[in-house]
Amino acid sequence: MSSLIWLVLLSCSTLVISTKNVSEANASQGKSIFILAGQSNMAGRGGIKRGIWDRYVPPECKSSQKVLRLNAEHQWEEARPPLHRDIDYLKTCGIGPGMAFANSILKKNLNIGDIGLVPCAIGGTQISEWRRGGPLYNQLLSRAHAALQVGGIIRAILWYQGESDTRCQEDAKLYKKRLEKFFTDIRSDLKLPELPVIQVALASSEGPYINEVRKAQLGIHLPNVKCVDAKGMKIGHDGLHLSTEGEVQVGQMMADAFAHFLA
Repeated sequence: MSSLIWLVLLSCSTLVISTKNVSEANASQGKSIFILAGQSNMAGRGGIKRGIWDRYVPPECKSSQKVLRLNAEHQWEEARPPLHRDIDYLKTCGIGPGMAFANSILKKNLNIGDIGLVPCAIGGTQISEWRRGGPLYNQLLSRAHAALQVGGIIRAILWYQGESDTRCQEDAKLYKKRLEKFFTDIRSDLKLPELPVIQVALASSEGPYINEVRKAQLGIHLPNVKCVDAKGMKIGHDGLHLSTEGEVQVGQMMADAFAHFLA
C-alpha cells in the first residue's frame, strides 16, 4: 500500500493548494470537499454485529446526487454507505457520521455547492500513526490532492480518533501534543493554515485512560478547531463503537459545528 501512496504523491507533487487561489465563484462550480479521517468510529461501525453489517441505511444517510465520494481509485462517485468500504477495507464498515453530516449540510442551504467526501479513516489506529511522513498521513495528503484535481475547495477536516490511545498512560499523556501537531502539520502541507477542523471527543475507549484523552480533545485551543462531544451517545453491541443512531447524531453535530464557521 505504501508504494502506491508514494506513486500518487509523486504524480500530484506539482499541485498547489491554497485558499487564496480559489475564489468562492470557482468553488461553487466545483465541490465543497470534506476530509474524513481518524479511526473506526469515523470509518463507521454503525449497524455491525459479529462482523456483519445489517445493511440498514437510516433516512439521514440516504444517497444524493449532490453528495459524492472519492473512492480508492481517486474517482468521484455517488456517495452511499459504507463510505469507507474500500479504504478501511481490512474491517467491516457500516454507518459512520459522514453521510449524516453531508445531508445535514445540504439541508442548511449554506450555498456551498455539491459535497465531496474524502474517506481516509483506518480502524484501530493511534495518533502516532498519523504523524507527518507516515503512510496514513501521506495517504490523506494524496487523496486530498486527488480530490482537488477537478476543482473545488477543501472546506474542513472531520476527525474522530483516540480510542486506541486510551490503552497506555504514556500515549494518553502525549495525546494533546501529538494531536495539535497533526492538525498544524496537515494544515501546513495542504497550504491551508486556517482550514477548519471539527473533531469528536470520545464516547468510548479501548483502555482505562479515556478521561485523559477526552481532556486533551476538549482542551485543544488552536484557531478554527471545534470539538463536538460524543459522550452519552448510544454505543453498539461491542461496547466500543457508536450505534447507527449515535453515528447519525455525531454527523449532525459536526454539521452544526461547521455551519458556525460560515456564520
